[in-house]
Amino acid sequence: MHFVDPSREVLAETLLAAGPDSPTLCEGWLTRDLAAHLYLRERKAAVGIGLLLKSLAKASDKATAKLASKLKTTEDYAELVNTFRAGPPALSPLKIKALDESSNLIEYFVHTEDIRRAGDRWAPRALDEEYSDALWDELIKRAAILYRGVDLGIVLVRPTGPRHVAKRAPVSVAIVGEPGELLMHAHGRTHHALVTFEGQPDAVALLQSAEVGL
Repeated sequence: MHFVDPSREVLAETLLAAGPDSPTLCEGWLTRDLAAHLYLRERKAAVGIGLLLKSLAKASDKATAKLASKLKTTEDYAELVNTFRAGPPALSPLKIKALDESSNLIEYFVHTEDIRRAGDRWAPRALDEEYSDALWDELIKRAAILYRGVDLGIVLVRPTGPRHVAKRAPVSVAIVGEPGELLMHAHGRTHHALVTFEGQPDAVALLQSAEVGL
């Protein structure tokens, strides 16, 4: 089942409901900045590449800030969000469903939660089991990269039993949570992820102070 289209819809609705000036978990970004980022990453190749290459990151950030600054009214913001909502341009590689899934499934989930969890009061969404399974499948493909900066072994564990060794080391910590919560932790939203840890206290403390994510 293809989950990106409904995930895009939920993200767009969350952006519209929040308005252009709400906080997000993305450091230094309001919702207008996040909307600009989402719009540009599938329409400007340099911006998309800049998300992966540090040498182009400043140019990507500059383009995002420039577009966000142009969203001066609620109407401007809503127009951009609705353009994002309509999907990638006709000739975009993201029209290929497999590429769309690998590029956007996690992106859209995490950024939806970046908006939802930025306030003082939030609760996790109840996710469809098949959707959770899809998030888990994408997470384990990239978990080693996301935890590469942690000087520990990392085991990701779902409450229902499945587990994945993301990184091997003499000392390991198990991170336990639903796939969406594990995703948030793995992407650096460590203080906004409903997970628990199993391991030696000093190892857990090291994980909690480590830099996680891209």
